[in-house]
Amino acid sequence: MTTPAQASFDDLGTPLSDLTYCVVDLETTGGAETDRITEIGAVKVRGGEVVGEFQTLVNPRTHIPPLIAVLTGITSSMVAAAPTLREVLPAFLAFAHGTVVVAHNAPFDTGFLRRACEGLGYPYPRWPVLDTAALARVILLRDEVPNCKLGTLARHFRTTVTPNHRALTDAQATVDVLHGLMERVGNLGVHTLEDLQEFSRQVSPQRRSRRTWAAGLPETAGVYLFVAEQPATADGEAQRHVLYVGKSKNLRARVRTYFTASEKRRRMDEMVRVATGVETIVCDTQLQADVLELRLIAAHAPRYNRRSKFPDRQTWVKITTDVFPRLSIVGAVKEDGATYFGPFARRQAAEDVVLAVYDGFPLRQCTTRLSPTRPTNACALAAMGRCCAPCDGSVGREEYAVLVEQVRAALCTDARPAVSAVSARLTRLVGEHRYEEAETIRRRLDTLGRTARRFHRVSSLAACPEIVAARREGAGWDIHVIRHGRLASSGVAGAYDVPQAVARSTVATAETVRPAPAPLPAAGIEETERIADWLEQPGVRIMHIEGEWAWPLHAVLDHETLVQHALGGQAAPQPALAG
Repeated sequence: MTTPAQASFDDLGTPLSDLTYCVVDLETTGGAETDRITEIGAVKVRGGEVVGEFQTLVNPRTHIPPLIAVLTGITSSMVAAAPTLREVLPAFLAFAHGTVVVAHNAPFDTGFLRRACEGLGYPYPRWPVLDTAALARVILLRDEVPNCKLGTLARHFRTTVTPNHRALTDAQATVDVLHGLMERVGNLGVHTLEDLQEFSRQVSPQRRSRRTWAAGLPETAGVYLFVAEQPATADGEAQRHVLYVGKSKNLRARVRTYFTASEKRRRMDEMVRVATGVETIVCDTQLQADVLELRLIAAHAPRYNRRSKFPDRQTWVKITTDVFPRLSIVGAVKEDGATYFGPFARRQAAEDVVLAVYDGFPLRQCTTRLSPTRPTNACALAAMGRCCAPCDGSVGREEYAVLVEQVRAALCTDARPAVSAVSARLTRLVGEHRYEEAETIRRRLDTLGRTARRFHRVSSLAACPEIVAARREGAGWDIHVIRHGRLASSGVAGAYDVPQAVARSTVATAETVRPAPAPLPAAGIEETERIADWLEQPGVRIMHIEGEWAWPLHAVLDHETLVQHALGGQAAPQPALAG
């Protein structure tokens, strides 16, 4: 990958010499729960020169412990006539406005300031913050200083004042410590605020040095790939491994974050160390980038991608095609004439749906192949009323087929009968205060409702041979062609383009897509769901559709509706042979 000879100003960040720093120190009463501010001291510095100072005692409206009074020299009588924090805080916020706040052990001081703003109704300023203690821990070696206390660092850098636990004096000493630390890191290539913040958070030099990889990347939507290339051996060719695939609206900005302290994932730190470069693919639209990311992850199975690493690993509930059909949990959809419901990301969810069906319908649960002409002995479930016992001839083939059709309808068309079938049992459990058992049934119904929504989102798009849709983005339009649930083509109509003309050319160059076995889409499940997310956004216009993009009216019930139907009772018909 080629990089420009000189980085742009965006890459350089904010030069340290151009910033104004407000070095602050607080003194407090020292109580664990009632700790309050007794003094604020601050020094405003720019270009190495002091441009202002701020110092005031603060009346904490509480007693100052003797130990704190000895340590700081601030007594209760000294602060009795001092202004309160409500009077002091606005002046300090004005003094520190537009600066970079610096403090020694900054979380202590900024934590007090944040709580003060919240307590007095002031918005807390989003100052950039530097912590001289954190910087010293990274910059200085143990044989230079035994610890990073302010007094120790003041002696090491020979500050002009000696810290004495008074706010202004300690802030003045911290100014000299800050300048001393900046001198040390200047030789390490740290020249901007962003560099210094990263340095204080212990971003490794190796990782930080690779930020030049982002310098030449486009600031557009697309997909990025971290790759590791191994040199060619004597008996083979060079090998290229894709380590990680991601997407972004701004490739350059997103890739740059991997080399800064904003990226905190350990595996990403390891990935950056292993990688030898970054490759990018520019996309016309954000949806195209989303889809391409999923396809590349499926193709390369990158070791550092946790989500979507195995996009084809799905579970389905199948109504078999036996003489007496049953429910089966399977890992793939086949063209065998059976009915499939799903998909499920976890097998436990599929089992919950199967149990939800068994809760409401006396469908057989055994896996034995049954014959309509040779009855066998019934199992215990028949005696309990949980199975209609086709095995012993209690019901015939036609009568059992009616039950199977009701199960099929409950899964694929109308979920209300499944809820109605367990409403009496659920009401009884609640009345008997058997809440754990009732919650189990409710969870199963909830899983059924959530899966039905996913099933219809996917299968309805899979059934449409073609959808051409557009959505306004800025001054133009993003246009997509979807065929059988797969993104076949993308285009962008600019501010001066005719969207219909762009749509026609996008359709003409779209990929030819063959349908998959129903209810599968012609793409991965996640890809079709991303497409559904985009189509369901406000402002999407359907320009052309072939087929019907629709769901059955009562196929999906949300959680509240499920509970209402189950406990409130409703007029949906009860299934035949319900036990």
